[in-house]
Amino acid sequence: MLSRRWVSAFWASFFAGAIYGFGPFALGLANFHPTAGLLAATIPWLFCPATFGPKARWQWVSWPLSALPFLAILLFFQVSIPCRLFAVWTQAKLHLGDLLGLIAPFYLAQRNITATLVGVYHIPIASLLMGFSMLLAARRLGIITIFALGIVLACCRSFLSVSPVMWLTIPVLCCSILVGAGMQGLASAGFADRRWVLAAAIIMGVLAIVTLLLATKCYQIFAGLGRGYAKLFIYSAEMYIFGAIAVAIIFFMARAKLRIAALRWAILCSAMAVDIFLVATFIVDRIL
Repeated sequence: MLSRRWVSAFWASFFAGAIYGFGPFALGLANFHPTAGLLAATIPWLFCPATFGPKARWQWVSWPLSALPFLAILLFFQVSIPCRLFAVWTQAKLHLGDLLGLIAPFYLAQRNITATLVGVYHIPIASLLMGFSMLLAARRLGIITIFALGIVLACCRSFLSVSPVMWLTIPVLCCSILVGAGMQGLASAGFADRRWVLAAAIIMGVLAIVTLLLATKCYQIFAGLGRGYAKLFIYSAEMYIFGAIAVAIIFFMARAKLRIAALRWAILCSAMAVDIFLVATFIVDRIL
């Protein structure tokens, strides 16, 4: 529902919700108490008053209303800990090594399932890049501030008994909405937008090369001990190649001034659905 404020297309909004609700971060919360997942599920609804509420001269009220999700996370831990409910341990936070999950969720889930899983899978990264470019072009300073604040809090040490990892729900939510916005942007990209689409396709290709190089490095580990990890990097590379091809098709359609919206949506939705299903299944199998 929250994404409908910026995303009008149904399928773009659908995948935005799917990436937030079934993304690596949300699935990783299964390592903690079920109430952690419940808290994450309430965060989008707490942003609704600020998003759909004040208009015109009362728009300044949206700023204090935007603090509701932050206050909810703080209040949750203040209430739960005296009740002897430790939903998420306070040592859990975003580490530098967890960022590898942004480009290789298969690898991180296999190596350390208790790590903080971040990212939006593989193919949705193209839409995320488009969404970020649209965000910066529109100069949505409020959203950028909220996103940055969530990242900073997630990297800091615990304070007031709040687990830093729960602050990540806010930037993850922002990224999922940006994926939906970027997906809609790719589906409606015209001739003037072809350079942005080409840039997204090139970045997907670069990520494919990076993961293949990481796979090569794992194959060189003594006695073949890294062979299993190498295969996971190859799976990620295949996903990026698949995504690069999908975005490249849209680029050539935009260059030829061919809209064919139904075909674009079919390409984007099928590619993302395959990626989400395969990686989510892998993460769930590792957790269970």
